[in-house]
Amino acid sequence: MKNNIVISLFLLIFTTSALADLIGSVDTDFKLLGPDNKIVIEAFDDPDIAGVTCYISRAKTGGISGAVGVAEDTSDASLSCHQTGPVNLDPKIKAGEHEGEDVFKKRTSLVFKSMQVVRFYDKNRNTLVYMVYSDRILKGSPKNSVSAVPVLPWR
Repeated sequence: MKNNIVISLFLLIFTTSALADLIGSVDTDFKLLGPDNKIVIEAFDDPDIAGVTCYISRAKTGGISGAVGVAEDTSDASLSCHQTGPVNLDPKIKAGEHEGEDVFKKRTSLVFKSMQVVRFYDKNRNTLVYMVYSDRILKGSPKNSVSAVPVLPWR
């Protein structure tokens, strides 16, 4: 039993999250020691739907704790998703399940907090809807951002 708990914590800490490309960043708060607090902009492609790219703007904590990877980032994030190529929706996605599907996840603290992007399909409007939010094992944050991508013929 004890080994299972240790293995679970190890996997929780060191699981790889979806990779995003760093687009750029701006400093928001000077830190004498370690990197400054920043707002970073990252981009990722929807792993299941070719032709959709999402851009996330999020806070990144600096200082010594940020430099060594033990800082906890705030839950502030903004999301903008766009059609960047032809989109062919899988029939499973077109079924329009309302639970949503995780398409991106990034650890924002050493152990318990993560930022996630979830995709929903609005069947009535033929639109993909993406939402970013932060959660913890025990308590999440109501801060969120949403972006919609109408599925249009690609020219």
